[in-house]
Amino acid sequence: MEARINYAKVAPGMYHAMLALEKYLHDCNIEQPLLHLVKLRASQINGCAFCLDMHWKDLRAIGETEQRLYSLDAWRECPFYTDRERAALEWTEAVTRITDGHAADRVYESVKPHFTEKELADLTFAITTINAWNRLSIAARTVPGTYQPPAKTATHVQP
Repeated sequence: MEARINYAKVAPGMYHAMLALEKYLHDCNIEQPLLHLVKLRASQINGCAFCLDMHWKDLRAIGETEQRLYSLDAWRECPFYTDRERAALEWTEAVTRITDGHAADRVYESVKPHFTEKELADLTFAITTINAWNRLSIAARTVPGTYQPPAKTATHVQP
């Protein structure tokens, strides 16, 4: 695979706007491990190899276990995720697969008890942002494997 488009070079204003969304999400009240799980799950659904590589590495860098990572595709059948994580993953799937039911009221109602209104808004921004990144990376054929996570200390505690 050969990369097609370097967005940072040919559309720097738009690229920096996307990075501003990431800065906002980094500073929001939703825990970073959960945001990365959501990003990884949406990337699985969308088949974005670059983002799968990135968020898997980001999660490992902050102490996530391999078991939770390789089971993410089957999160409903695994006991490794908290109720809050399950709610976020369910909302991720509903928003990412928007044509499958327009983020059904049933899903929204099941997610609401686990997040404040602000957190749910931030979670939705995170999901829409990763979906945009997935589409940009897939269209540009961004080559996976080169991303290296920033140096971090382990902050994730296994539920």
